[in-house]
Amino acid sequence: MRAAELFVKCLENEGVEYIFGIPGEENLDVMDALLDSPIRFITTRHEQGAAFMADVYGRLTGKAGVCLATLGPGATNLVTGIADANLDHAPVVAIAGQASTHRLHKESHQVLDLEQMFQPITKYSSRLLTPNIINEVVRKAFKVAQTEKTGACFIEFPENIAEMEVDDVPLRVKQPTSPEPPMEKVEHAAKLISDAKNPIILAGNGVIRGKAWQQLADFAERLRIPVANTFMAKGVIPFNHPMALGSAGLQANDYISCGFNKADVIICVGYDLVEYHPYLWHPTKDRTIIHIDMSPAEVDAYYSVIVGVIGDIKHSLLRIREVASPSTGNAMRSLREALIEEMNQHSDDACVPMKPQKIIWDLRTAMHLEDIAISDVGAHKMWMSRMFRCEFPNTCLISNGFASMGIAVPGAVGAKLAFPDRKIVAVTGDAGFMMNSQEIETALRINAPIVILIWNDSAYGLIEWKQMNQFGRKSYVDFNNPDFVTYAESFGAKGYRIERAEDLLPILKTALADNTVSVIDCPVDYSENLKLTSKLGEMVCPI
Repeated sequence: MRAAELFVKCLENEGVEYIFGIPGEENLDVMDALLDSPIRFITTRHEQGAAFMADVYGRLTGKAGVCLATLGPGATNLVTGIADANLDHAPVVAIAGQASTHRLHKESHQVLDLEQMFQPITKYSSRLLTPNIINEVVRKAFKVAQTEKTGACFIEFPENIAEMEVDDVPLRVKQPTSPEPPMEKVEHAAKLISDAKNPIILAGNGVIRGKAWQQLADFAERLRIPVANTFMAKGVIPFNHPMALGSAGLQANDYISCGFNKADVIICVGYDLVEYHPYLWHPTKDRTIIHIDMSPAEVDAYYSVIVGVIGDIKHSLLRIREVASPSTGNAMRSLREALIEEMNQHSDDACVPMKPQKIIWDLRTAMHLEDIAISDVGAHKMWMSRMFRCEFPNTCLISNGFASMGIAVPGAVGAKLAFPDRKIVAVTGDAGFMMNSQEIETALRINAPIVILIWNDSAYGLIEWKQMNQFGRKSYVDFNNPDFVTYAESFGAKGYRIERAEDLLPILKTALADNTVSVIDCPVDYSENLKLTSKLGEMVCPI
């Protein structure tokens, strides 16, 4: 068979369902081989969109999402999405065509060293220089991408290699099993927890990757320890759980910051430093930190671990729970009550432009608990992280490792393919929306109904928030938008404009029920940003 055919068979062997990408001259043989494969190729309108689709698909399923580009500019367009997947620890395998190996040693049309270009933003980057290594390289890329900490891998496939004949077969698929945590570490952690006066848990996305959310909830309930989650771990403990404190991650004083300030023992479970800098929640460097994860802790002056319990997170939590004594403190509960009171405060607000709190209230009301919201990056991300209640993991996805704008619309397409029976909402600012809005056409073409909720302020709102806080004036953040309703309709999607606050909830319900792509233009009042900053700066800790 041709090498391209073996390559596709190796992808099939890995259980690949979808490849997101754009055909090109240097991947002609792969594209032809895919015609005879059960793998569905999703033709996107930009390679960045393809990478984001693979990113979100991988994060939701735990199986590596796959994206494909041609050489040169096609490959460079993948870079942002691949960096996002790698730093967010979403399993992805990216593939790019390449010029013939006879051209790689010299200056040549569209040729860059892609293997080296992707090396610093992936866990593994390789070039196929002979057909005989295809099965090994593909197996290694998927194994590495799907092994903790999960992330992105890259394969460069020169066009002349793809044409060659080869007689080989895919390798057997086997992922490594997670080790059992060492008992002496379990006992050490259990003693520190038992002796703590005010312990707190910081749960990260690793808990979701390790499918340990039920064990975390049982651990917190049994030992009576409150749980704060990072932005990327929303839903890791149900918000209705009595020990749930909500999201930590605002780079300002907040209710949860009080919890960290009062804690003597901080138990970090599945926490990645990339999610929330330790100096923001542990500036004093004097608390006892317990690290429970599949991987040893990163070295950081503000993250000095007393004991690391390394192994399967589910098993670690079970083992510690069996031998630790419950906490007797309950001071943290007032933090939860204060946050709930704030969440409920604007539920009946009728102002237009709409307050962020009211937009989120209506969105949460309209969506079922297992529906999925994909948040873009911007001021709305801070509000979604803080105010959007989650009862299940992976129901509010936030990119907060690389935190790239433009992820929401293509990410929503990837989410819909991963979970076709759930409703998917892309929650995006007007700036992030315009970065990959072309993927509306992709969603319509492949019949992937999604709802796109645009928070419209005609500005880079998060940057304005920071500028006003720091300098008291804004600088070059304003822009003009197209008519989003007409824009949506030009693709064949449905468009809605919110002119009265009471219209948002029924429009959301209508859009979620429709079997098409819907775009909702919602004006937002971001003066609430500065009010929140002022409130948090003046806040008296309620415990």
